Amino acid sequence: MRITFVKKIKLDGSFCKKCNEVQQKMDDAGQMEMIDEVLIADERDPSSPGMELASLYNVAQAPFFLVEKEGEAPVIYTVYFKFVKEVLNQKTQEADELKEILNDNPDLDFL
Repeated sequence: MRITFVKKIKLDGSFCKKCNEVQQKMDDAGQMEMIDEVLIADERDPSSPGMELASLYNVAQAPFFLVEKEGEAPVIYTVYFKFVKEVLNQKTQEADELKEILNDNPDLDFL
């Protein structure tokens, strides 16, 4: 299995807030050692490796994870907690996963 972590640099040159938050969570949990490659999606450079990967897979948000397993189609994860649970096989709190989904999709709301 090969895991690529894609972080975004905004037009002003700063990393996106969520990218920094996810990076910190991964550092704190020792998960970065499981990542094979970190790519930067630089909004100022459409040909940056992360922007090209996002375009190739039609990903519109960052950060995201590309998980490649031999003989299988690549899978994209845009929800950190889902990635942790399904790929890294680590426990997560359902409330954290739902909060992340709602934060990423402000048009959604609980019924």
